[in-house]
Amino acid sequence: MSQQAPIRQLGTLQSFSIITGAVIGSGVFINLPLVAMYGGSPLRAVLIWFIGGLLWLPQILILAEMGTAYPDQGGPYQFINKAGSPLLAFLYTWTAFLTSDTPTLTIIALSAASALKYFFPVLGDAVWAKCFAASLIVILAALQYRSVKTGGNVQVFLTIAKLLPLAALVAIGVWYLGSGNLFWKANPTTASQQSPWLSLTAGISATLWAYAGFLNILYMGGEVKDPSRTLPRSLIGSLVFVTVSYVLISLCAGAIVPHAVMVASQGEFVNPFAYMQFFSHYAGAFFAVVAFVSMIGALNSTIMTQPRLEYAMAKDGLFFAPFGKLHPRFLTPHVSIVIQAAIAILLFTLGNIETLLGYFTLSYVLQNALVYGAIFWLRRKESYKPIYKVRSWRWMAVLAIASQLFIAGGALLAFPPAGLIACAILIASGILVYWYFHSQHQSKAVS
Repeated sequence: MSQQAPIRQLGTLQSFSIITGAVIGSGVFINLPLVAMYGGSPLRAVLIWFIGGLLWLPQILILAEMGTAYPDQGGPYQFINKAGSPLLAFLYTWTAFLTSDTPTLTIIALSAASALKYFFPVLGDAVWAKCFAASLIVILAALQYRSVKTGGNVQVFLTIAKLLPLAALVAIGVWYLGSGNLFWKANPTTASQQSPWLSLTAGISATLWAYAGFLNILYMGGEVKDPSRTLPRSLIGSLVFVTVSYVLISLCAGAIVPHAVMVASQGEFVNPFAYMQFFSHYAGAFFAVVAFVSMIGALNSTIMTQPRLEYAMAKDGLFFAPFGKLHPRFLTPHVSIVIQAAIAILLFTLGNIETLLGYFTLSYVLQNALVYGAIFWLRRKESYKPIYKVRSWRWMAVLAIASQLFIAGGALLAFPPAGLIACAILIASGILVYWYFHSQHQSKAVS
């Protein structure tokens, strides 16, 4: 009986939607106040959002090259493993599983519940909010359990639905550019005493959650049609689109919402529509729907892509065997989807969103640094034959790694230490877990 394998069903539109759906989610709504605080003024906040996107350019180019060389399931895991380090490949997946990818589901689901407090005040209670968020994860996990193609088509619809109101915000915001809010200046007696460099570093680190998600399409590279063309187009095109979107959203939101109000909204959603006089009566309801749809799109995309990473490693015998199974009818990594959803729900007990963001940020940048470093070893291998090649790849790789170290430093400034410490402990635990699976794999190979 032939071994089951994933089917390539995702075209360029679906791949682009999966990326933008994962990237443009709760991050821009949650992080606008935090970036505004570190920026110190609306225009500096806009600059921070632009730099945050610019730092992704060398990273995306490196990912596009490696993605066309190994267009298989679990992309980043494959890149590091084929570069010659199964241990680091395992640590990447272990870290992603416990400290970035799975917590992403938790953060987004909680954000979605928060968005609906306008209609259902009971969701302001932590217990009810977590129950509702858990139900969202269960529903979307069930959808992805049954069909890759249907999940991709649903993602296209959700992406279009979330982009329309954001486009409306930008279109309306143009009329507010002369409001004077963009040229707000801090009172010297109340301005932050932190140096401009440290503020810039922390601010850029705070944008990471809003920009995270580009790698996710590579997790399911084995299900992308014509990956040598689709992956570079989707990755590069989505980066340009997302960066321009965030810069315009930050600019228009800064023009509409007074800076002091923006900064005071940390930990909550900022609703620019509430400051539009002609629309203020409907702004609360409208924005609640906008934010909720945006989060559902991001949640669907992440549930769709992330289980493929653990699936790929389990197929190599370096993770729990059930994760490496495909459903006999649906050809989805059904066990991986179910377990990851269950752990995401358990993470509701860890803490609030701010703690989870710090927990997420440090692990995410360390994972990325490993991926970009792999190209130095891959380029030496005769078997490495990417269809798309990056010019000046060494400089691009150095810049990609340096940007991660830069953001890691910012994470230490921007987020509470509790989440960062928990992240470091879980990363270290992966070494012991690797040696367990490695020894088990070796024993089976000998027998």
